[in-house]
Order: sequence, then C-alpha cells, then structure tokens
Amino acid sequence: MAEQEHRAWTATPGHSPDLWHHSSPPAGPAGPPAPTEPPAGPFETLGPGTGPEIGPGPMASKGPVGVPPLPDEEPEPPARRPPSQAIWARSTQGLHALSVWTEQVPGLGEDADPFVAHHWDTAQGMIAVFDGSGGAGATPAWQDPEGNWHTGAWVGARVARLATDCWFHEVARGNEEVGPGTLHGYLNWFLAKAPQRRSKIGGTMRRQLPTTLAGLHYRIREEGSAVELRPLWAGDSRAYVLSPESGLHVLTRDHTRESDALELLRTDPPMTNVICADREFTIGAQFIASFELPCILVVATDGYFGYVHTPADFEYLLLSTLGQANNEYEWADLLRREVQAYTGDDASLALLALGHHDFAQLRALYEQRFADLGDRHLRGRPRILDRASRAGSEGSGGPEDERETHARVRVWQDQSWQTYRAGYETYLPPASEEYR
Repeated sequence: MAEQEHRAWTATPGHSPDLWHHSSPPAGPAGPPAPTEPPAGPFETLGPGTGPEIGPGPMASKGPVGVPPLPDEEPEPPARRPPSQAIWARSTQGLHALSVWTEQVPGLGEDADPFVAHHWDTAQGMIAVFDGSGGAGATPAWQDPEGNWHTGAWVGARVARLATDCWFHEVARGNEEVGPGTLHGYLNWFLAKAPQRRSKIGGTMRRQLPTTLAGLHYRIREEGSAVELRPLWAGDSRAYVLSPESGLHVLTRDHTRESDALELLRTDPPMTNVICADREFTIGAQFIASFELPCILVVATDGYFGYVHTPADFEYLLLSTLGQANNEYEWADLLRREVQAYTGDDASLALLALGHHDFAQLRALYEQRFADLGDRHLRGRPRILDRASRAGSEGSGGPEDERETHARVRVWQDQSWQTYRAGYETYLPPASEEYR
C-alpha cells in the first residue's frame, strides 16, 4: 500500500450521477429542496471526494450480480484496497487549504473525508469534519459492492457529509439561510433516506447512524480585512480559528457534561448530543461578526486534539509542522505523520488559511507565535512525554517512579492550562442551560 495518496480535484460541484440517487423530498419545511446542478464557474469544491458512495439500496453494478462475464467481455479487476490515510492540499488566489484523513484500522475507519469548499462570487465557504460514533453505532448498516459491511457510524458520517455538501451548495446560491435550523433539516432528511439496520441490542447509548459534525462557515467581508465566522457543530469534534497574534481559539463547546478542555483530555466523557437518525439532536451554533485577517480556520475530529497532553499541544502541532513545511502539501503530510504517531483513533482535519499572499508569508507570519507558545505554555514539559524519552526509559523504574512521574505530569499540565486557557477560550460559546 502506498504510504500516502494525494487526492486533489477541482470541479464545478453538484451531484454527479454516481452519487446517491434519491427522489425529491416532500414539499414544505420538512426537508431540503432536491439538489440541482449549479452553473459552471463560481463554485469550487476544494476538498477530496467522499470516497465510497452510499445510497438507499445497493449501488448499481455494471452487470447482474453473480452472472459470469460474456466471452467477449473482460472480467473486472479485483477492487483496490483503499488507503488508510489520505492528504490533499491546494493554493489558489489567496486561499491555502489542506485536509488530512487517517484511520486506525485499514478499511474500518469511521471518519468521513473532510469537506472543503469555497464560492467565489459570494466570497464564502465551508470546512467540516465528521466522526462516526463507533460505540453508539457499531451495528452493521450497509454492504458495499465488494461485499464489505460498514457500521452505522461509518454510514452516518458519510450521510452527514453529503447533507452538509448539499446544504452549503444551496446556501451559496442564496436558497437557504446559514444557520443551525436549515442544516438540521438537511441532515434529518438525508438520514431518513439512508440505509439502516435495527440492532437486537438495545440501550440508552445505542443510536442509528450516529456521527459528530464540526463545520465552520465563513464569509470574507467586502473590505477584505476581516471574516465572518459561523461555527456549526454536534458532538465532540471542534472548530477553531488561529491568529498570528493571539494564537488558537476554540469556537465550539463539546456536547458533554464536562467542558474544561484539560479535564476532557483526562476523562473522555460520553457525548450528550450526536447527529443520528432515530433520536432528536441539536446543532450548536454561534456567530462571530468580524475576525481580523489574516487567520487560519481549522476543524478537527478528536483523533487530533483528544490524544495530546494539554490543549496547547494541538496549537504546537499545527505551528511546528507549518514551520517545517515548504508548501501546503508538505504541511498536510507532516500533520498526517504526526497524528499517526500519537493518536489512538481515526483522525481527520481540514484547514484553510485566509489573507496570506503565499506560503512563505504564511509560515513567516506565525514564527513569533510559535516561539511564544514554546516559551510561555510548554516550559517545564516533562521529558517523559517526548516519544524518544519514553522509548529510552521503557523497563526502568518501579511503581514509585510511575506515581512520581504521573504527579509531575499533572502539575505541568495544570500550569500550562492555567497560562493558556484565557486566550484559548476567548470565543468559547456559553454552556447549555441544562448543565449550568
């Protein structure tokens, strides 16, 4: 298997005949309008495709199932096994975009491909990630043409991606408002049409087609010096904005009972809200009317930020890899390599840098922030947290050493978080009334 795959494409989006075929939804507010082909030109889908397509029934094949080819026909070659990681990068007219997708077990990853799109005529776009919730949606739900079964979580993440794609197309054309209500309608409609299999195992944690979503809709203001931001989310995937002066700011609040970012790293509590087909769910939202350019927009699943030692580590990952890269593609590849070295989960990320003339300026602009981050937030980091140090210390010490190390790490984590928290939470949405 190739170590990486560069899946880059640019197209006038729409819904190709190979995508999910469906009938028009019923009239009224219960569902979105049927997708239509957009006019050529202003609409550019910057990100990768969705991978294997899914629909209400089995995908169409080129011939009857189980019937051998006719004598004058060539047999179909065996299906190529999909890669367990993929990166994509693109730079065009001041937009520097990339995405990374990885899975822990080849062929069984439940994150959908990241979504990245920009509409030139209206200077708006959307980036989003989707993490199928494997524990709640572990029941097999759909069989692909090669005979492989995929879980409800796998299906749910890809259905949510398709729904988000269709929703953004209509938003960009002016047919839908940007907001949680309209996005919720699209998600509900597509989930209702998706394949489902009822599990014999019940329980309050079971869901049909469960997935998270972290999306960040943006609109560049006319003067070109600021951007409007609308994060939209469900579950524990996150959206961020990264400033060269003030660093990384989280824009979403996890749908969990715990909201402290450091405690979330230590405890990993269950989610209280996910997108799913069988229960009510909500889409969180907030509106930031003006954020100064230049900046970097980021969305990520918890495979990226949920396995670091402090919240500041995620920003350090973004900036350290940026400083080593010569272009967007190298940056994406470094982010892919780094996350695969530490994560314990599937991981996906989409990133869009706005307001930078070229990659060299982008990299230079964040050099001082990277230096400040190391000095202020990572000072005193225990060496045992470095991968090389851990490898060299295996087999040494005893229970007392482990307790002392654990205590030392917690002290450093608390100090780092105390210093970092105020800036990181500048745009954190307020807690739900339910948990206040």
